Amino acid sequence: MRLSIVAVGRLKDGPERELYLRYAKRIDDAGRAVALGPLTLSEIPEARQSSAAQRKTDEAQRLIDQASGADLLVLLDVAGKSFTSETFARWLAGRRDDGHRTIAFLIGGPDGHGESALARANLKMSLGPLTMPHGLTRIVLAEQLYRAATILSGHPYHRA
Repeated sequence: MRLSIVAVGRLKDGPERELYLRYAKRIDDAGRAVALGPLTLSEIPEARQSSAAQRKTDEAQRLIDQASGADLLVLLDVAGKSFTSETFARWLAGRRDDGHRTIAFLIGGPDGHGESALARANLKMSLGPLTMPHGLTRIVLAEQLYRAATILSGHPYHRA
């Protein structure tokens, strides 16, 4: 099952991008054995409208458009469903086993997600109650996707 992160904003070159790429490569390597991956990243520019509502509406539509080929849309939101690493791995395996071919994880801009993205999401997921920079969100999500692949394959990376 292909995995895609679609995010507002761009990771700049440097340590954050390098760390993200490290986990993306690990997912591609470890995920093959459990039919997860590859992981792709699509980045869209932040909207420039004057109001937050207009920015959210514009970004939501562009996120949805960028993720149009995905079978499932998972929207990252602080108020979404929280998973342990093990339950997240089982959830991913369940979607894979149900025949889904692609999951897109949507990361909104600084103003949050627009109504159209919220309405289209198959799942609203939280990485925790803390607010974090969107670049760091990509890294944490990529690490958890890698961790899920290792849990499903029985690799010792995850030691709960």
